[in-house]
Amino acid sequence: MRLTVYSDYSLRMLMYLAVMDGKLATISEVADAYGIAKNHLNKVTHQLGLAGFVETLRGRGGGLRLARPAADIRLHEVVRTTEPDMALVPCFEPVRAHCAILPACGLSGALHEAREAFLAVLDRYSLADLVKRRTELATLLNVP
Repeated sequence: MRLTVYSDYSLRMLMYLAVMDGKLATISEVADAYGIAKNHLNKVTHQLGLAGFVETLRGRGGGLRLARPAADIRLHEVVRTTEPDMALVPCFEPVRAHCAILPACGLSGALHEAREAFLAVLDRYSLADLVKRRTELATLLNVP
């Protein structure tokens, strides 16, 4: 199983905002902290906002913050949002599901089970669990 860079950036954005503990942050601050291109984080922030994870405030003195408490944001939920198809192999994709052995294949069942186990583990963790070492993270990220 491999998550996309998009999911990685989404999780990192949420962790940064969790460390901020309700204070506003800017996309530029997050980009600088992680050494990530700002334009990538613009896309990530937009989707996280649409999904209800991030609240954005426009205008002078604006920024972004978590829309819900970190303890209420489950990793499973974030990954499901940022990896909507979770297609481990082409036969998982409805459009490209053609496979000569699909009717008798045991591989797809095993991979479905593995994917669900992966997501079940993520469901045991919240964003708050990822930032328990808040002081160290704040130092490493140069959080003001």
